[in-house]
Amino acid sequence: MKYTKEQLSALFDKYIKKLRITPNWDISLEFVEDKTWRKTGDFKIDCNDKKAILLLNIEKPKQVNLEEVIIHELMHIKMYPLDQVTESLITSNFEEGTPAWNFAYNQFFNALEQTVEEMAKCFLFEFGDNKELSYGRCKTMKSFNDLYDGLNNIE
Repeated sequence: MKYTKEQLSALFDKYIKKLRITPNWDISLEFVEDKTWRKTGDFKIDCNDKKAILLLNIEKPKQVNLEEVIIHELMHIKMYPLDQVTESLITSNFEEGTPAWNFAYNQFFNALEQTVEEMAKCFLFEFGDNKELSYGRCKTMKSFNDLYDGLNNIE
């Protein structure tokens, strides 16, 4: 589905209210119209002033359902305090670049990303106008059978 800027702005307003992000945060939406920008959505955050800008790629998004992307990115704002506490724990207990730091950091951020995505899906299915999930990243990944190509039989 192709969205207009007005539709995306309306969805943004809908979800900052539903997720109770405002008035705690001052948050705005900016459209990225740069074909070289590789993300579909991202944030610029000033946590000291609790200000954020949601950047949304409308020129060349990797996902089809931008409503899902808006929800996903706003869920990151809801999870931001947990994100910051956990990242601080990791950096204060492990030396950056060590295997232990890499393990803890990657495990946490993978778990965070999966949790945010699951919460976004639930919210989309409950409140979304377009409940269709985007499968953009799946299209670039190997199939299950392709992962086994070239492996030796263990028998």
